[in-house]
Amino acid sequence: MFGSTPKGANAYAKVGLETGVVASSPHKLIVMLFEGALVAVRAGLVHMKAREIEKKGMAISKAIMIIENGLRASLDKNAGGQIAVSLDSLYDYMARRLMLANVGNKPEMLEEVIALLLDLKTAWDAIGDTADAPKQVQAPRPMAYDSLAPRMASFVSAG
Repeated sequence: MFGSTPKGANAYAKVGLETGVVASSPHKLIVMLFEGALVAVRAGLVHMKAREIEKKGMAISKAIMIIENGLRASLDKNAGGQIAVSLDSLYDYMARRLMLANVGNKPEMLEEVIALLLDLKTAWDAIGDTADAPKQVQAPRPMAYDSLAPRMASFVSAG
């Protein structure tokens, strides 16, 4: 009666992902991009080793899109200064390595990009410990006793 359909499961997964994106901080969104790129490159590596050309190409293309249109496009070179410029160069390098790995079936190039993405993600995860930490809010100081301040009357009910 209630069969499990991949279409239905995919719809729920998509809603969960979209909800996670909407509810995430900018820092968390970057972490999600790193995770997505890593998943795509690893899938590309698996498909490359299995000689599944079409799936390999799709996975590597997805990784390139995440790096170019997600990570690289999110850089603010004015605010980020030299770090943003360096990351831009590194993202460009990774995208080119992925393209060459795809064309030449070079698993070692995919492994190189995986290592670079892992290093960057680890750094972002470490930043997240401080960036996502809740702000310390001081409790209000207790007010001094004021004998002239109005008070709630306490009534005793006659009963």
